[in-house]
Formats: sequence, C-alpha cells, structure tokens
Amino acid sequence: MASTDAQVAQLPIHLSAEIKKSPSFLYRFVRNPQAVVGGLIVVMMVILTVAAPLITDRDPKAPVVPIRINQFIEPNAEHIFGTDRLGRDVFTRMLYGGRVSLQVGLAAVMLSAAIGTFMGAIAGYFGGWVDVLVSRLIDTFLAIPGLVLTIGMVAVLGSGLDRLVLAIAISSWPLYARLVRGSFMAIKEQQYVEAARSIGVRTPRIMFRHILPNAVGPILVVMTIGTAGAIMTEAGLSFLGIGLEPDVPTWGRMLADAQDHIREHAYLSIFPGIAIMLFTLGFNLLGEGLRDLLDPRLRKR
Repeated sequence: MASTDAQVAQLPIHLSAEIKKSPSFLYRFVRNPQAVVGGLIVVMMVILTVAAPLITDRDPKAPVVPIRINQFIEPNAEHIFGTDRLGRDVFTRMLYGGRVSLQVGLAAVMLSAAIGTFMGAIAGYFGGWVDVLVSRLIDTFLAIPGLVLTIGMVAVLGSGLDRLVLAIAISSWPLYARLVRGSFMAIKEQQYVEAARSIGVRTPRIMFRHILPNAVGPILVVMTIGTAGAIMTEAGLSFLGIGLEPDVPTWGRMLADAQDHIREHAYLSIFPGIAIMLFTLGFNLLGEGLRDLLDPRLRKR
C-alpha cells in the first residue's frame, strides 16, 4: 500500500488527485448493468461447459437408447433436453459443444489479438514506409468479407480445431492492428515517451513496456466482443458442415442436424439456438460494459 501511495505521489498533481478520488474498478463494474449481466451470463456458461465431465458421465457421441431408426426421445426427467435422431443425449452434446465454442472463441481471439497488436504496433510506432505497407495489408484483408475469408482459409488448411482457430485469427487480426496502430500513433507523441527516447531506452522496451500498457483497455474491449464473433463464426461454419470433423459435437452442427426434424422435434433446434444466443449476448454485453468502464470519455461520473 505504501509503494502504491508513493507512486501516485510522483505523478502530476492533477493526475494523482484524479486517481485518488476515482472509485475502484470493481465498484464501477458492479454499478454497470451491462457489465454485470454480461459477466454473469459468461461465467454461468463457462462453468457449465468446463465442468461438463462432472455434470454428466454420458458420451456426447454415443447413443443412450437401443439402436433403432429415429431414436427421438422428448425431453423428460431422464433426458432433460431429449435425444436426437441417433439417440444421443442432447444435454450432454450441449455441454461438450459449449466447450468447443469456448475453445475456438478464446484461442482465435488471443491469436488474432497477438498478430494484430504486433502489426499495429510496428506500423504506428515507426510510421513511414512500414506504416504504408502494413496499412495496405490491413486494407486488403478488410476488403474481403470475414466469413468468406475464413471459409477460404479452412478450404486451404483443412478441417481441425487448430486449423479453424488459425483461419478465424487470420480473418480477424486487421481489426486489432488498426486499433493498435491508431493508439500507438497518438501515444508515441506523449512526453514520457520522448523522455524515454532521450535517455536511450531501447525501442522494443518503449513499444511494449511504455506504450502498449496504455493501449490495453481498447484491446480488451475488442477481444471480449471478438470472442462472441468467433463463436458465431464457428457455429456458422459447423452449420455448413466445414471447419471441424463431423463427429465433433458443436452447436452449429446440432442446428444443422435438426433442420429435417424442426417441426416434429423443435427442441433439437431450440436448445442450441438459445445457447448460441446467450453466449454471444453475454460477451457482447460484457464488452460494451468494459468499454464504458475503460474509456474515460464514456465513463459516468
């Protein structure tokens, strides 16, 4: 606590006073309805999907009823979400499908953020021909619709979880690059950056130790919202039957399998549809709430 007070005391008077009088992040978080609702939805969904082996001991790929044609069982006490055409428990497949969506969403966002942050950092800091080259590369990727580019990458790379993550990351890194580029161009002109250059601090240290931490807030917001986009992309590709192997339980694949039986057995499409909606809604609300909390221009006093 003493070291924190000492660090605040070394800041300019107006800035240290603002920090001392400003409420804590946690206090502002719980007073933001969007952030609270989104956070609760995300935490609930994450707990359910991560704890899938503890919640159910059934195999998401194996039938739970004797083999016969059209093994549908309506939702009941034993199978709360019913079973599908092949007799597989829908609730179990929902839980394991959420694990796949979460893995793809988080991994794709972290990889795309890492690529975009690096490209945007070098473009914004060095400027000149480096900025022109990176900017043209960003414009080229942004000119291609993201879903079309992802489908093309999957066609080139093939099926598989790691390949799908890479395909989504390649199609979404320009968003982070453009954001980080603008932040670096503004922050590199600050006096403390000039002071670091004047005393001989090396360029990588200035970029990633002094400038990048001040641009983390917007990056976190875009990553949170981008996770929802990655989950939607995975669901869309699974619905089309590409990206992952056919036997992998995913919400998009469950929706595709339910198409032919939607009138007689609507529950097959209702449950995965609600799951996709809740997951994307939660991350979007959380991202909007974090934007309000981390952006001083939008922060409520």
